[in-house]
Amino acid sequence: MGVAKRTRKFATVKRMIGKNDERRKTEVQKKQELELQKKKEAAVREIPQMPSSMFFQHNEALVPPYNVLVDTNFLSRTVGAKLPLMETAMDCLFASVNIIITSCVMAELEKLGPKYRVALMIARDERWTRLTCDHKGTYADDCIVERIQKHRIYIVATNDRDLKRRIRKVPGVPIMSCGKGKYAIERLPGAPAS
Repeated sequence: MGVAKRTRKFATVKRMIGKNDERRKTEVQKKQELELQKKKEAAVREIPQMPSSMFFQHNEALVPPYNVLVDTNFLSRTVGAKLPLMETAMDCLFASVNIIITSCVMAELEKLGPKYRVALMIARDERWTRLTCDHKGTYADDCIVERIQKHRIYIVATNDRDLKRRIRKVPGVPIMSCGKGKYAIERLPGAPAS
């Protein structure tokens, strides 16, 4: 009988312990990580105080004339549906309305270019109230969310899905959206069914 031929195995590597493996860490590192975890668990969680105008989910600060904060895509959707901004908002709420446009929304409309020039013309109308922003950047969503968390006296007009999701986390702030040739309001107690 012949001797079995041994072939050499190519590309085989010895198994090694990775540098982040638990077995390789020193006792000092393990103690530091345990201390950090204990500090995180023991951290005091502060719950922000609710405004006095809130009665459960009902916001008593919202009274006519309603202050409506308008977002960029709401304006463009209104232009696309050929709806008059003030009249349609008044028809939706059955009350007088103050349209408010922040400087961030104006900056976003200006950045969007000639495609949105009609929406920009509507936003520049002198009937609307203009609010200047004191923060850096021109991201209107952050500006609107920050503003409604400080003062819950606004109805936010937007069609942006992500912004709506963020606003729904803030209790007592109604959302107005544009669709099917009319405006719809959600989370406003006593509002007509749309």
